[in-house]
Amino acid sequence: MNTRTQTYVDRALAVAGLVALWQLAASLSWVDQLLIGSPMGIAAYLRENLFGDGILLVDFGWTMLGTLAAFALGTLAAIATGVLFVISPRMERAFEPILAAVNSMPRIALAPLFLIWFGLGLASKVAIGFSLCYFIVLSGTVAGGRSVSQDHSVLAVTLGASPWRKFIHFTLPTAVPTIFAGLRLGLVYSLLGVVGGEIIASEHGLGQQLSLLSSQFNTNGVLGILLLLALTGAGINGLMNVLENALLRWR
Repeated sequence: MNTRTQTYVDRALAVAGLVALWQLAASLSWVDQLLIGSPMGIAAYLRENLFGDGILLVDFGWTMLGTLAAFALGTLAAIATGVLFVISPRMERAFEPILAAVNSMPRIALAPLFLIWFGLGLASKVAIGFSLCYFIVLSGTVAGGRSVSQDHSVLAVTLGASPWRKFIHFTLPTAVPTIFAGLRLGLVYSLLGVVGGEIIASEHGLGQQLSLLSSQFNTNGVLGILLLLALTGAGINGLMNVLENALLRWR
């Protein structure tokens, strides 16, 4: 058995051991199930609501729709702003204090304002996710744009490359890895922002279900949705890794 396979086996055994201990503690009432739920109860909840009546599938669809919309809008705006700042440092110096002040505001505190502006529907959740994604991707874009080797910049100028060709052939390829690091975090934080907005006030979504289940003291339901969100986040991160490796194969 090679090292990689051994690692997967060890991880599976560790998870299985923890789940077995959790189920034993719940079954023997070592800890009240109202506090920790039980693996079997979580599995039953997910089976009924995912594959039974499909309620969670609908809410999952709403959450992912808001996440993808927030990520797409936040990424486009952030990359456009980042490229502008890299090309024009004067513009960055002018807007940096404003953006820093806005970025320092807690998004959950701004959620009621977004609800007033955009209502209880999907738009307010997209706005919260956008506000988180935008600044993360913007930071990665600016850092990537500034990471180009000074020797390459001098070489490009010496060879008579125009600013546009210099950007396409030198700055952008160098910046892509750093930008992707920001994109990976931006997508995860878009999900967090959308779910957070749904918890506060929403008509649909996993966050709305979390709020409802917690008010009913349904621990298994709350933990089931948290497990679903954790698996979704891990899947998003894995997908971004595959995409990054495919696009950066040339490196």
